[in-house]
Amino acid sequence: MDGPVPELTEHAAACAARLRDADRVLLASHIDADGLTSAGIASTALERADIPFETVFCRQLDAAAVADIAATDYDTVLFTDFGSGQLDIIADHEAAGDFHPVIADHHQPAEGVETDHHLNPLRFGLNGASELSGAGASYVLARALEPEGGDNRDLAALAVVGAVGDMQDTNGELRGANAGIVDEGVEAGVVEEGTDLRIYGRQTRALPKLLQYATDVRIPGISNNEAGAIEFLTELDVPCRDDDGEWKRWVDLTGDERQTLASALIRRAIASGVPASRIDDLVGTTYVLSREREGTELRDVSEFSTLLNATARYDRADVGLAVCLGERDAALDRARRLLRNHRKNLSNGLQWVKEHGVRVEDNLQWFDAGDEIRETIVGIVAGMAVGTDATRSGIPVLAFADTEEGEVKVSSRGSYVMVRDGLDLSAVMREASRSVGGDGGGHDVAAGATIPKGEVEAFIAEADRIVGEQLAKDSD
Repeated sequence: MDGPVPELTEHAAACAARLRDADRVLLASHIDADGLTSAGIASTALERADIPFETVFCRQLDAAAVADIAATDYDTVLFTDFGSGQLDIIADHEAAGDFHPVIADHHQPAEGVETDHHLNPLRFGLNGASELSGAGASYVLARALEPEGGDNRDLAALAVVGAVGDMQDTNGELRGANAGIVDEGVEAGVVEEGTDLRIYGRQTRALPKLLQYATDVRIPGISNNEAGAIEFLTELDVPCRDDDGEWKRWVDLTGDERQTLASALIRRAIASGVPASRIDDLVGTTYVLSREREGTELRDVSEFSTLLNATARYDRADVGLAVCLGERDAALDRARRLLRNHRKNLSNGLQWVKEHGVRVEDNLQWFDAGDEIRETIVGIVAGMAVGTDATRSGIPVLAFADTEEGEVKVSSRGSYVMVRDGLDLSAVMREASRSVGGDGGGHDVAAGATIPKGEVEAFIAEADRIVGEQLAKDSD
């Protein structure tokens, strides 16, 4: 079997064999949408393979977290959606005989150290930031874990959610190794790939709200303008309200009605002077989960990933995992309540950044939210701030927030244009944090760290220096 990602097949088989040899496994995963779907995929695969396991989640896999894992009585630990960046820490515990690690991750590995069972696309010439997510690596492992006569291709649905949650569809569709997983999901009847309006909320938002909040492509008079959105819809020859006078959702429209609305939206964008490259982003490849009920957050992969982000980031990883495992009653209701709170917090966080602004250094910009923005969502807020009037274009954004443990969480966001110019935020976060007694890592375009209280200024100075060297080196 070549599997969905042929480059990883042989090593995935070796990792699967090691897990089968274990009496039981401790599954440790990250808390974002990619981490939750990774855990959902891995736990389902372990259960189907009759391998006993327990699941734990970590906000940050630092030395203390790995030490806590080592203190358990598990001889085998499966790390999903993290572990690569902490290979040096993990390897020390492996050498001490504390546990044997199996890693399914896609983040930049720590340099100068390796372990036998390390499944990471970066080790096989694939881009972990754009071609395969942590959920994707976990899916490749799940396919290798299939018992005789078994079929784990239905788990491709979660892998696609994880990839989109990790923003690997930034260029309009999932590419590279992710495309192979999409194909398997389509074959298994759990994923539908199509062309549609690429606006968040097609399944659940009433049409005026859908257009009002469609700010990725800003259309003057409609985006951030409820009255303008309603006026636009009212003028269309499309029945946008149901028989009771309530606004329809995008999914409630017929194919012809969607085409009419999308065409009118494109015409308005052209007339308003929106650049052609941005207009092209209005329509593109979309992914729907075939087995989920239409009109729910779980039907659309973007809405599903946002729902998951609203759980573990508020200390309810158990809720997010339950939804990934198919719970559609109490857990889903709880997730929806958390989602409403999450959206409010993101809106408040972005408003805080707009009101307080950012400080600009030579090569980066930053804001310190203290305890005003929750540490688990400050990175999302930073990403939302990119491209708005609150930030400058062309340089990365760093965001700081206090943690409950008395440390400082750092999140960084760049762009693929910056990466092409030489930016590698994974290296920036790792090197700058370790220079002040912390630790970090991630991807070239987005990364994070944890540093001691009182070291923010020193960290910024070192990060600014490293970013400057990276961009200068590329221009030589």
